[in-house]
Amino acid sequence: MNFKSNDLKEFRKSKGLLIDVRSPEEYYKGHMPNSISIPIFNNEERSIIGKKYKYSGRENAVREGFKIIENKIDKIINKFILIKKEFQISTIDKTANDTYIKIYCARGGMRSQSMLWLLEKFHYPCITLNGGYKTYRNWVLNIFKDKQKIIVIGGKTGTRKTKILEKLKALGYQILDFENLANHRGSSFGGLGMKEQPTNEQYENLIAEDLNKFNKKKIIFVEAESANIGKNRIPHELYKQMKNSKRIEIIRNEKIRIKELINTYSKYKKNDLKESVLKITKRLGPQRTKSAINSIDNEDWENVCKSVLDYYDRCYEHELKDKKDVNVLDMNLRTDYEIINEIIKIISI
Repeated sequence: MNFKSNDLKEFRKSKGLLIDVRSPEEYYKGHMPNSISIPIFNNEERSIIGKKYKYSGRENAVREGFKIIENKIDKIINKFILIKKEFQISTIDKTANDTYIKIYCARGGMRSQSMLWLLEKFHYPCITLNGGYKTYRNWVLNIFKDKQKIIVIGGKTGTRKTKILEKLKALGYQILDFENLANHRGSSFGGLGMKEQPTNEQYENLIAEDLNKFNKKKIIFVEAESANIGKNRIPHELYKQMKNSKRIEIIRNEKIRIKELINTYSKYKKNDLKESVLKITKRLGPQRTKSAINSIDNEDWENVCKSVLDYYDRCYEHELKDKKDVNVLDMNLRTDYEIINEIIKIISI
């Protein structure tokens, strides 16, 4: 039987199905991206074993754990087989030296070893992760301390910053898209039409995985963001680097920006738009809030945008006033590709 326990570097390099055997609660809080949850213990069972360990010692906790596993072996194996079918994994090469079932738990202990033992009985080549998810999280947090070559693309709401980043990515440039990873566009309207946001821990995991793919010698483009994107927060060490990085500021007139915002948000349900406006009532003030709500009812999308843009513009100007090393691009009546050509000229200097 070919199985072993690997350090994180070798574990990540190895091919194969990645399985997280921690409880559903632990998995939801944060997990290795692309891992599949096959929990050895559910949330309640994990709590029982934890209490047993605390009050009766390790040996009794281990015994309790094995009792639980013994009663659910068929269930665990059936889920593994179902997942193989669901992900169209018809076979896992049982003879290959570089393809494994990759298993991890919280610290590389009983749960991952138990799953390894079960799958060994079916002659699957398995590896576990030394130190488990805790080791992975240390790796994630350390990545944010690495020095990155960041250029920030800034501009007020509606200046098509995200679209410009997408086009830069299509041209082969390195893009770290905070909003895409957070499933949120950043403003009080940012969650409209988006999937559920990840937990903040999982958000950090996703950012770290993207950073790890990049060439550290090359520029990484990011969009100017506040530290918080919906309920997610950009890692502190990385955000500090962004604050001190070169910035390219895109300027467009209000008419163009309003047109862009109408195209983006007018398709959503009126009640959802109203809820987004009400989230910033204290900041908009009663008059602008009332104007925005009435304009949504009347489908006066231009006035909706004008009612909220003043607030967002003032916030943005306040955040920008202390910035240094800013290149301003007045891009009124220019295409996205003309803007990109100007950006490429700036980074080539």
